[in-house]
Amino acid sequence: MQRWLDYLNSRGVHYSWSMHKAAQTALDTADIQRVPAREFAKTVVYFCETGFGMAVVPADRLVDLCEIGYLLGVSYIRLANESELEELFPDCELGAMPPFGDVYNLPVLVDSSLEANPFIVFNIGTHRDTVRMRFGDYRRLINPLIGSIVVGGVRKTVVPELVPMER
Repeated sequence: MQRWLDYLNSRGVHYSWSMHKAAQTALDTADIQRVPAREFAKTVVYFCETGFGMAVVPADRLVDLCEIGYLLGVSYIRLANESELEELFPDCELGAMPPFGDVYNLPVLVDSSLEANPFIVFNIGTHRDTVRMRFGDYRRLINPLIGSIVVGGVRKTVVPELVPMER
């Protein structure tokens, strides 16, 4: 968990960190933290023909793999299994990985409904630790693809900002 706080500190991100009793689902964590489920983000990992990636969606919604496949232009997509998650995130408890794909060289897609919230809250490696930060700061930090990626969502995609490469 300290790794993630150091990560945020080194990038100058303002956040609040809290500990709570262990919770196994994002909905339970949102309830314990007294955060509306629509503001608590869960990280779902998928695998497609281009590799693994992260989908970040509200705790009370289901990820739409068909929509992610459409956005990515791939014909095959599935959820990552537990053994793959353990291999990809050896420093995190199963299901508690933070939505920091850049650390793992994974693309990140964020559901557009999270963008409507001023803040985003998520697990940071354990089922007992969460971080709350401004959504704008999260977006600048990760530069995700933002679109409607939940079941029942409305198709709308925002392309990430182009960041000039250093020479």
